[in-house]
Amino acid sequence: MKIAMWSGPRNLSTAMMYAFGNRPDCAVVDEPFYAAYLSMTGLDHPMRRQILAAQVQNPNAVAEALSGAHPNGKTVFYQKHMTQHMIEGVPRNWMRDVTNVFLIRHPARVIASYTAKRENPTLSDIGFAQQADLFDLVTSWGHKPVVIDSHDIRERPREMIEKLCDAIGLDFDPNMLIWPKGGHAQDGVWAPHWYGSVWESTGFAGAEGPLPQVPNELESVLKSALPHYEKMRSAKLF
Repeated sequence: MKIAMWSGPRNLSTAMMYAFGNRPDCAVVDEPFYAAYLSMTGLDHPMRRQILAAQVQNPNAVAEALSGAHPNGKTVFYQKHMTQHMIEGVPRNWMRDVTNVFLIRHPARVIASYTAKRENPTLSDIGFAQQADLFDLVTSWGHKPVVIDSHDIRERPREMIEKLCDAIGLDFDPNMLIWPKGGHAQDGVWAPHWYGSVWESTGFAGAEGPLPQVPNELESVLKSALPHYEKMRSAKLF
């Protein structure tokens, strides 16, 4: 089984990769299109030079690898993807042959978390519009995308991970609820900049509090992101 998990940044995506990565039957890959995205856009992200050096920059070669044999002969191949990386020129046909899951989070929480690491995110930076487009694409193929909200996972981790496994036809493994402190061997080279808190974790953090206040200058980003979030939220697992 190949699982493509689609989310924007600051969305429990790394913790979910650690959860699947702690299954003995599962190989994982961390944001395989990141270098291609940076190369194609010219964007100046933290650790850009190291990312470009560490990953394949040809998106077609990346897609071919994602469609190929599972690493290390594992029966499950979990792919952590950022929706904002799927710009024009990045292939999508390979997505027909994987189980697509959409991990969502309220945009106010995403914006608050993102601004702690990188200032003034745009709607494009946080990936909500791209996530909704990919959701529509998968739906247009006659597939029923699975949607899960990170808020629900943090509130009820075992229940929601069990529901996710059931929805994608995978046996639940309790190892998914814990992982060793210090990160995963497959963490991207960018991990030191972004993964500090999750490196200190050994499982999912507790339930989230009230929605944070978004700075006035980012209210327009929140307003633009909300319809995309609400659209996918209506299809989420409960």
